[in-house]
Amino acid sequence: MPKDKGPYVCGLDAAVDVVGGKWKPMILWALHSGATLRFGELKRHIVGVSEKVLIQQLRELESDGIVHREVYREVPPKVEYSLTDLGESLNTALVPLGLWGDEHMQQVLANKAKADKKTDSAA
Repeated sequence: MPKDKGPYVCGLDAAVDVVGGKWKPMILWALHSGATLRFGELKRHIVGVSEKVLIQQLRELESDGIVHREVYREVPPKVEYSLTDLGESLNTALVPLGLWGDEHMQQVLANKAKADKKTDSAA
């Protein structure tokens, strides 16, 4: 009897649901190899993300069991973020994707530049 996959069609569907978007993979990458970072440190690692979006993405990753949020009851309040075991395993799965990006970055940039030129000349 097949397993109930819930709303997912396949495993890739479930994985993309968890890491979908521009910032979640960057958050995972910043928290690699057991790194524990405070919010400000994370924000400095992820160039271009707004505080609002970073907070939202961290909350989603926390609710998915990927990121652990540790709150220290002190003044001023201290909050640290780290990957759970599930998050570490997901980050490991992203390594080949990062290697692919490193290997093909120039081609991707060139293709995007061509597409932008076509868009500009069509306007």
